[in-house]
Amino acid sequence: MGMSRAWAIVAILAAGFLLGAPATTATPESGPSAAKQSRPARDCFSARTVNGFRPVGREAVDVTVSRNRQYRLTLVGYCPDVDWSLSVALRTRGGSSFICAGLDAELLVPSPTGLQRCAVTEVRRLSPEEIEAARRIRR
Repeated sequence: MGMSRAWAIVAILAAGFLLGAPATTATPESGPSAAKQSRPARDCFSARTVNGFRPVGREAVDVTVSRNRQYRLTLVGYCPDVDWSLSVALRTRGGSSFICAGLDAELLVPSPTGLQRCAVTEVRRLSPEEIEAARRIRR
């Protein structure tokens, strides 16, 4: 095959690819801004700012970052000793001290058989109503 024939084949393939590709023009309903609107904003907190916790059964823990900022950490399966433990540690994973989503952290819970590691699968900021309801229950 000659050099000019090889270039002709490449040019034909490239033209076919470009003609067959859909146009990607941004409209108000599509594009990056629409993707940002459809996804909930990430609400992160630093593990260093946690100053309290409250077990929610064996499957979740509410952590306090400030008086009006609390998060529910849902755990993989259940964490057997978290509901009676007086202290826990929150360890981040992935090299950052920020926790934004599940698998960003794990809960370390002391137990009679050693340290339990309970992976976090979901992180959700509690609403002001949920925070107030939890305060009423503790009183």
